[in-house]
Amino acid sequence: MNKSELNGSPHNMQQNYQDAMAMVRKFGKPDLFLTFTCNPSCFEVLNCMEGVQRPEDRPDIIIRVFNMKLKELLEDICKHGIFGTVLTYIYVIEFQKRGLPHAHILLTLDSQNSP
Repeated sequence: MNKSELNGSPHNMQQNYQDAMAMVRKFGKPDLFLTFTCNPSCFEVLNCMEGVQRPEDRPDIIIRVFNMKLKELLEDICKHGIFGTVLTYIYVIEFQKRGLPHAHILLTLDSQNSP
C-alpha cells in the first residue's frame, strides 16, 4: 500500500492537493462547488433497520447508502450532463462531528456551460 492510498494521511492530502492544482493548471478554475451531505433518516437507511435499531446503530448502512447516492449524483452530473459538459471533477469525503459523511465536489465545466 502506498502512503498516498491511506485516506486522511498527510501524504494522501498532499497528493489530492497536487492533483487538484494540476487540474486547475490544465482546465482552469472550477466553476461549481457542491456539498453533498448524508441524511441518516432517508428511506433507504430506515428501510434497512431491524426492530428497534436506529440509524446511528448501523454506520455501515449509512456509509453504503451515502456512497451509492454520491455515485448516482456524480453519474448524473458527469454522464448525463445535468450541468452541461464536465471537463473534470474532484471530490473529498469528510466526516462531521456526529460521524456522518459529507462530500465536497469541485466541477470544471466546458466554457459553453460555465456560469
